Amino acid sequence: MTTPAAGPLAGVRVLDLTTVILGPFATQILAQLGAEVIKVETPEGDNMRHVGPMRHAGMGHIFLHANAGKQSIVLDLKHPEGREAALKLAESCDVLISNVRPQAMQRLGLDYEAVCARSPRIIHVSCCGFDQDGPDAARPAYDDLIQGATGIPWLMQQYGAPEPAYAPTTLSDRVTGLHAVYAVTAALYAREKTGQGQAIVVPMFEAMAQFVLGDHMAGLTFEPPLGDPGYARLLTTHRKPYATADGMLCVLIYNDKHWRSFFAAIGESEGLARDPRFITHSARAANIDAVYAEVARILRTRTTAEWQALLEAADVPNMPMNSPADLLVNPQLRATGFVSDVQHPTEGPMHALAHPTRWSATPPAREAAHAPRLGEHTRALLAQAGYSPERIDALLAQGACRAAGEPA
Repeated sequence: MTTPAAGPLAGVRVLDLTTVILGPFATQILAQLGAEVIKVETPEGDNMRHVGPMRHAGMGHIFLHANAGKQSIVLDLKHPEGREAALKLAESCDVLISNVRPQAMQRLGLDYEAVCARSPRIIHVSCCGFDQDGPDAARPAYDDLIQGATGIPWLMQQYGAPEPAYAPTTLSDRVTGLHAVYAVTAALYAREKTGQGQAIVVPMFEAMAQFVLGDHMAGLTFEPPLGDPGYARLLTTHRKPYATADGMLCVLIYNDKHWRSFFAAIGESEGLARDPRFITHSARAANIDAVYAEVARILRTRTTAEWQALLEAADVPNMPMNSPADLLVNPQLRATGFVSDVQHPTEGPMHALAHPTRWSATPPAREAAHAPRLGEHTRALLAQAGYSPERIDALLAQGACRAAGEPA
């Protein structure tokens, strides 16, 4: 049985009815913060179990990272006894979180009203595609669809991509997952103050619309508009890692002090240093294409190592352009323990990621328990919920649940 980790959420119990990335990413963070997370899976398991690469079937790489530190119970929620087992587990939980459409949760009999009747203090969190007061309430949603609906491909083309494209990361899922985390923690705090649980909806579309419009509403902020949408500094095609004489370097000369230091470091006291386009933040923003293009020209004149030494001495912000492989051996990430080498009991040696925050009094465990096999904790969790061994055997025989290592 997984031992709950130390941390600020120690003692909190979460019933996790989420799959793929959005929900599991959120509940993984809750687990890292010390909550006991019970992951309810279908007999087929979370879809991300089956996305390789993997050493063994059902233990895909994304699943391993998004589900570390959780317990897995397999319940067929469409089976009356499987649903009843889920409700029985909810009675001892503080939080139920799902990313099943609310309409489907209602059909399953696991909506807020049904769960609250069994567990009045429950915090019932529904991660879904759209706010339920709008016309799109029942629409399905996936990361790609929400990226498209909130303008990410449009922005990519404005930036200079040959055609609209999605960001190459599960941006909508992970942004919305972070909203779900603070919703859970804030609701737990509210319950401590009021004694009341509640239902919370965390919609992907609205979460990403906030994320995008916060940067790119621009002239459309005003009525009538004062210009087009889009934050020019983020959309200029010159905003990218710079080519040096022998490689690439990420440099951001941002405020007035940075620019004065940069010009002093390269021996430029006239010319550009006195060019009106470079003197103030507003002037640089208004001429951002020309400003970034000039920096690109200058960066090509020295090697990466030469620029790093010069810019560090001048206190001008810069970083190397890393790949994912570089991050796994990055001295900062290794020194802080964010990346560590662990031994999974079935998947062998692998790299693991810690929680990125630091706490002085209630620190999260730096090394989470392993991601579970499908149904690894079914028997133990049902026993905790009050089921006898004979009753558990009967549920398994009926197909209401499934345990690891036992016939389907």
